[in-house]
Amino acid sequence: MAGDGGADEVALVAAALRADASDVESWSRVLTETLGDALPAGMVDVERERSLGDRLAGRAGRAVAVTVTGHNRSLELREHRSRIEARIVREVRGVVIARETVDLDAWLGALAEEVAAAARSSAASREALRAFLHD
Repeated sequence: MAGDGGADEVALVAAALRADASDVESWSRVLTETLGDALPAGMVDVERERSLGDRLAGRAGRAVAVTVTGHNRSLELREHRSRIEARIVREVRGVVIARETVDLDAWLGALAEEVAAAARSSAASREALRAFLHD
């Protein structure tokens, strides 16, 4: 993606993500499985809620929150009363200095920036991102 402009790269990532998910479970799947190869290990954390049936059956449970850790900020999606709540948390040296609830488009824009930055820093991430965008 070196030849692509940074803004084009960010717009493509945001569009692909916007088209692919409508709930936290879908977002967790997109971020950990589909886009997971484009993100550095440990960048995505999924919080799951497990019912007794899930525990007995050995299932992972239902995703209720997804956090993407970027440079000086974390991007959180959380299921709240059957809606998705998007939040950007700004951090300095591990200390939270601001929490902002944003609409999904703003969250997607921030996510796309983090994904594009990860892709710029790693050849493997860049190839995985290219495959995600063109499949």
